Amino acid sequence: MAVASLLYVMVSGNVPDFVVIHRMYGGVDSFPLLAVPFFIFAGNLMNSAGITNRIYHFALALVGWLKGGLGHVNVLGSMIFAGMSGTAIADAAGLGTIEIKAMKDHGYSTEFAVGVTAASATVGPIIPPSLPFVIYGMMASVSIGQLFLAGVLPGVIMGLTMMLTVAWFAWRRNYGSDTPFAAARLGKAALEIALVGVFPFTLWALLQLGAHQGVAILAATAMLFALDWWFRFDAVMALLTPVLLIGGMTMGVFTPTEGAVAASAWALFLGLVWYRTLDRRKLVRITMETIETTSTVLFIVAAASIFGWLLTVTRVTDAVAASVLAYTHDPKMFLLLANLLMLFVGCFLEPTAAITLLVPILVPICKTLGIDLVHFGLVMVLNLMIGLLHPPMGTVLFVLSRIARLSFERTTLAILPWLVPLLATLAICTYVPEVVLWLPRRFYSG
Repeated sequence: MAVASLLYVMVSGNVPDFVVIHRMYGGVDSFPLLAVPFFIFAGNLMNSAGITNRIYHFALALVGWLKGGLGHVNVLGSMIFAGMSGTAIADAAGLGTIEIKAMKDHGYSTEFAVGVTAASATVGPIIPPSLPFVIYGMMASVSIGQLFLAGVLPGVIMGLTMMLTVAWFAWRRNYGSDTPFAAARLGKAALEIALVGVFPFTLWALLQLGAHQGVAILAATAMLFALDWWFRFDAVMALLTPVLLIGGMTMGVFTPTEGAVAASAWALFLGLVWYRTLDRRKLVRITMETIETTSTVLFIVAAASIFGWLLTVTRVTDAVAASVLAYTHDPKMFLLLANLLMLFVGCFLEPTAAITLLVPILVPICKTLGIDLVHFGLVMVLNLMIGLLHPPMGTVLFVLSRIARLSFERTTLAILPWLVPLLATLAICTYVPEVVLWLPRRFYSG
């Protein structure tokens, strides 16, 4: 994108050369983009601090006794981890390493293990926090907090449809359970959920008694720490992470960008102090991995910024909008065409690049047709997450192919049945916008 933009500037002679650098710099000189390195850092910390292992064992206790148990564990674990990492790659590389090995050891086919892991990894950027939502919110001038809340219900629907698919495979292939039903383990897991659920009510009660907001949060968190230490729970502190992030943003304690810093600080505290699973060498390695990944993302954003600016100043976006509006003024038909376009683009471009390329083209049409930009943002990100499972640029496929030591072709075939629940969720979110907008409207009604 950067080379194409520079060549156009040089050939046309209408734009000074220095504008390319100026626009590229301006594209990354943005406060919301500070969330990118911190969410990447938080995801890497959680993978290295053993938090993913705790999530896996918690999900195993909760649903591992069902038929096709480890498939259900795979999906549930990804949904929980999605509330911390914000990226599909972190989910696939972290939980995927554990889950694929466990499923193969329990007799599941490699293709089934890879398919369910790849599909469940796509929920990472849908359930908040989410890096693609940060990029879209910055490009489209949409509230990132509303986008985060918009992903909650669609993420749950994705999880349920994938678990139904696991149940169908279990019935079709006669898969059994992978761990015996144990009332004690299930009860302990349920108690962990209950304790995390009690946290917001405790916080609310303290606020009603007149406690300062910061003091109330510290007191409620300290109560959970004490219970976790006393009962030796596995996953309470990990499960508390998304509650703290979403609760902090909806209560106005911090912005989504500051929430990324809070997530990193929380992961550091758990790894260094509470679980004591991080050391200096791991921190150096995690930091270098974060720098590398962040650099890649920001270079894409910078290149796409000049490309998108040129599309605007040369009125390409106006021409596209005019041609689309000449064809249809029906929002439903436009959403169908936009879905087809985004699914196609998602096969060839990494999500960050696709968002920065598509937003200047499609968002003006959405404004003309009266389509809610929060709703459209969720639809766009979901389309591009499905694109992560398609060759030739399916990043999740490359990661899992390496982890499972399966050829890229077999990995691609393994994911095909899992496109059904993902496309079903996409159809629901596209044409039943209340599923997407109910939570944002409830918390941002003012």
